[in-house]
Amino acid sequence: MRKEKVGFFAHSTLILQVSGHFAFETAGQSISMSAGEMLLVRKNQLGEITKTPLEGENYETIVIVLQEDLLRKIALEEQIAIREKYTGPSNLLIPGNDFLRGYFQSVIPYVRSTEEKIVTALGMLKVKEGVQLLLRAQPGLKEFLFDFSESYKIDLEKFMLSNFHFNVPVERFAQLTGRSLAGFKRDFQKIFGMSPRQWLQEKRLTEARHLIEKKNKKPSAIYLDLGFESLSHFSHSFKKKFGKAPTEWL
Repeated sequence: MRKEKVGFFAHSTLILQVSGHFAFETAGQSISMSAGEMLLVRKNQLGEITKTPLEGENYETIVIVLQEDLLRKIALEEQIAIREKYTGPSNLLIPGNDFLRGYFQSVIPYVRSTEEKIVTALGMLKVKEGVQLLLRAQPGLKEFLFDFSESYKIDLEKFMLSNFHFNVPVERFAQLTGRSLAGFKRDFQKIFGMSPRQWLQEKRLTEARHLIEKKNKKPSAIYLDLGFESLSHFSHSFKKKFGKAPTEWL
């Protein structure tokens, strides 16, 4: 098993599960899939990814990144116009059909080949084919894939309270809330009364104390989930704030 505490999807992404088990957890969704299933992940998302091989087989996933430049070209070629912003779920399991299953199988040889790498032109054709088949299966995905509106200012307080445990730079939080770094820091100060870095440290440590005191969690079991890079860093910061090491609160 391999767990990635911070998975960031900058572009919409199609994930094909060949073998093993894949799980993706965001602040608002928990979704998983097994061999033969497909997941469409919306752009600009943070989440925790867990990859688990099953007994007697390797873990294998194919990830197809749907970069916005290519999607814009497809929208122009197909004269696709979107009039409304996408407001549905950020992650969608795609039900299989004969066409999508055939596409799935056609991609695997290119990924597994060690002798002949897929050339760029052919790779773009396979990505375009995937997009066309997705739209054929679910026409409603047009809004999901072709919403090119700029990031808008989302509720900063709500977003931060849901995502503070992700260990990402302040610059990334600014991007994900639709703000420049300066705008993010300014709005953050108005809402929370302190800088983002200070608030993140305070919030994570307060949450850690709650988990240790009320939930009987061990420090070694929670420090990564709360965005600390090492147990020693967590213990030092915890003792500096509360006067005692986290193990002394057990």
